[in-house]
Amino acid sequence: MSTDQGKTTIADAVVSKIAGLAAREVTGVHALGGSASRAVGALRERIPGATVNHAQGVSVEVGEKQAAVDIDIVADYGVAIADLASGIRRNVIAAIERMTGLEVVEVNIAVHDVFVADEDDAERDDRPARVE
Repeated sequence: MSTDQGKTTIADAVVSKIAGLAAREVTGVHALGGSASRAVGALRERIPGATVNHAQGVSVEVGEKQAAVDIDIVADYGVAIADLASGIRRNVIAAIERMTGLEVVEVNIAVHDVFVADEDDAERDDRPARVE
């Protein structure tokens, strides 16, 4: 974005972070990322002093005036996925356009899994303890 008074450049990482935070705000989003990125994120969170990667599961293309966003999610069981995707799109577009001034031309959403609380608890109970 250029003006008579100078140029503003917004890094892809900034747009990714905004999109990730905006997507997580939507009720029905259990997590962002596919299984591999969620596994890496879980390991990262166990390291003392490590920060949470708010852009996990988000990739962006950022031009001078426009941005395109791809988001990978895990939905909570029972939510209407089409409505969830619409809510994510609305929230992500509003956040990016408000904070950066970029026009968001598309937000693609890939649903990789559905979170069921009972399955997750059962998996934890069946696994042997890794540490004593």
